[in-house]
Amino acid sequence: MDFEFIGRQHELRRFNDLWSRNSAQFLVLYGRRRVGKTALLVEWIRRSRNRALYWVASPTSAAAQLRAFSQAIYNFSHPDTVAPEHFTYATWRQAFDEVALLAQVHRLALFIDEFTFLLEVNPGIAGELQNFWDHSLSHSNLFLCLSGSHLGMMKREFLSYQAPLYGRASSQIYLKPFFFGQTKLFFPKYSAVDRVAIYSIFGGIPAYWARIDQTKSVSHAIKTELLTANNLMQAEPRLLLQDFISEPHNYISILSAIANGAHTIKAISQESGLPNVNPPKYLGVLTEAGFVERRVPVTSTGISREGRYHITDPYLRFYYRFLAGRQEQLAFGIQEQGLAEITRHMIDFIGTYTWEEICREWVLRAGAAGSLPYLPDKVGSAWNARAQVDVVGINSMEKTIILGECKWTMNPTDRKVMFELVEEKAALIIPAVGNWKVYFLGFSRSGWTSGAMLYQDEINKKPLSGANWVSTGMQLIDLERLDADMAELTNRVENYEITF
Repeated sequence: MDFEFIGRQHELRRFNDLWSRNSAQFLVLYGRRRVGKTALLVEWIRRSRNRALYWVASPTSAAAQLRAFSQAIYNFSHPDTVAPEHFTYATWRQAFDEVALLAQVHRLALFIDEFTFLLEVNPGIAGELQNFWDHSLSHSNLFLCLSGSHLGMMKREFLSYQAPLYGRASSQIYLKPFFFGQTKLFFPKYSAVDRVAIYSIFGGIPAYWARIDQTKSVSHAIKTELLTANNLMQAEPRLLLQDFISEPHNYISILSAIANGAHTIKAISQESGLPNVNPPKYLGVLTEAGFVERRVPVTSTGISREGRYHITDPYLRFYYRFLAGRQEQLAFGIQEQGLAEITRHMIDFIGTYTWEEICREWVLRAGAAGSLPYLPDKVGSAWNARAQVDVVGINSMEKTIILGECKWTMNPTDRKVMFELVEEKAALIIPAVGNWKVYFLGFSRSGWTSGAMLYQDEINKKPLSGANWVSTGMQLIDLERLDADMAELTNRVENYEITF
């Protein structure tokens, strides 16, 4: 399905700001594949109608890349003619000298998309561009944007201290996937439950969302987009990994182990079958690539030995949990067995991962909006040998802490969940040093029983206390309330008017 361009208002404002400055500007735009970098560049050109040249590099030879760029410049500067078939500048210096001339008087935006393809075949182009920028382009009226999907390469060439182009960029944008709160704009026909399911599977990648027909069920989307052989989504995990590694087998074993519940190095080693000495090396690469993160209890201070590894990309998490081991079935067109397996485990899958992550995001956003009594500076989860709490927001300077439990069940959640959080877990999770104020939160897909609501009233009327803490209240939230809040809080920044 095709969507109209939605969101990215903050980024569009950044483009407008850089364009409006009366000096050369250099923007680095990076983010994972399919996150919408190209759509953002093209949309700004379409809306603004400013004088702009967009060119996308291809994974071809160095000579072919230079020729394609040269012809793009020629066609831009000669709008009534077409560049001769074999026209090319002799060097990149000549090509960028022409760019400098085009931007000498009238402002010009030059967007080079997939710049990492140039780096792959001509690593020295970063140093050449540094010279072009320092001696020519920085003195012109150019707005230059280089965009790329290979996160590791973009960081090495632009953000690391040793990189030739380090310090040249006026601004940088790390384009992130959309947040859950934006699903309401993209999928107005889906219920909140369905949108959580979609987000659990496809994450916030707009190119994935565009494949979904929201006039059909989520099960239909799973069958047509995921449970068929040789479709684009089946190839996506390897494409993502190939941006960082040439031999993916051991990395795939690591991701499969994590997706199936192994979160410590010992458990990952046992599940993957790799020796104990190897997983840390592979985990380091996956962490640098942004596919995996090591989480520690948010209450920890200093170095923690309690680290747990999680897959950050929802689609990779879903793929290696439900699809990677079904390739033979899919090759023979056997869909119903896979769909039944996914349906059977989907509630637990969402509750274990996506629902908790969305609730943690709600705490961050609600705290920043002043909807909570405390403003946490860190939000995550916390655990030790005796207890685990799903959502923990902490402000160590103010000695305030938010403790929350998350339940993704078909029935309303009862009083016992919150009673155990208050009476048993709190004392085991709250740091032992300092006197703390505690606020309790409950998140439930299907709402709360009358007993749970009465317990909320009790805690709000008569605060409880422990050895070094006192409660300041409790709030129980259902999916309907959270969904409305997330849509409002997430899109608040998008509602400012943009002038083109």
